[in-house]
Amino acid sequence: MTTSPPHPPRRRVLCTGLGLTAAAGLVTLAAPSPASASARAAEDGPHTHPTSANGWPMEPRANASGTIWTRQVPGSSVSVALRIGEAATVLVHVIRRYHYEIDTLVHGEVVGFRPADSTLKGYATNHASGTAVAIRPTWYPDGAKDGLFPHQLATVRDILKECQDVVAWGGDFRRPNESHFQIDVPPSDARLKRLAARIRGWEDIPGQGAGTLALGA
Repeated sequence: MTTSPPHPPRRRVLCTGLGLTAAAGLVTLAAPSPASASARAAEDGPHTHPTSANGWPMEPRANASGTIWTRQVPGSSVSVALRIGEAATVLVHVIRRYHYEIDTLVHGEVVGFRPADSTLKGYATNHASGTAVAIRPTWYPDGAKDGLFPHQLATVRDILKECQDVVAWGGDFRRPNESHFQIDVPPSDARLKRLAARIRGWEDIPGQGAGTLALGA
């Protein structure tokens, strides 16, 4: 396994193997279950928080009394604050596929929740609702493109295809941001629920889901 150099080149050779990064000493706060979060949301009534660009309620902080909590990304040393429930299920799947199939990620290389402030505009506000991640944002700065090798880009395309328009990639934006992935549907969209259910089903079947290799591929 390689570690990230202080100033990595725009394009980096894909790490071989599927080694796992040790997570010694890493503490992840225990998040409530999606069911308990949904129950609490129902008790609270209609959302009073402003919404992010993709239609999700923004929250002022993570790991508090809301629905955005830090969780470990299985098989890696990465932890990230996301909106629990379907959004987290899908985004963690995206991160895991990136980690296994594009390049090994380490703690600190994935940014999830960011509190809403004057620096968050447009799609960046989706961080404040816990429905977006930036993977290695310093490697792929806003406005830069062609930062991925062709085989890495092909994997990103396969991830997006698998997510069936539920997830958008910043590399496709008019002003590209190749580190950015977001939930691209509102909370009520049935496609998100179906995708999350399918991903959870893969996790229960050996040989399915992120980190597995298809025979004959």
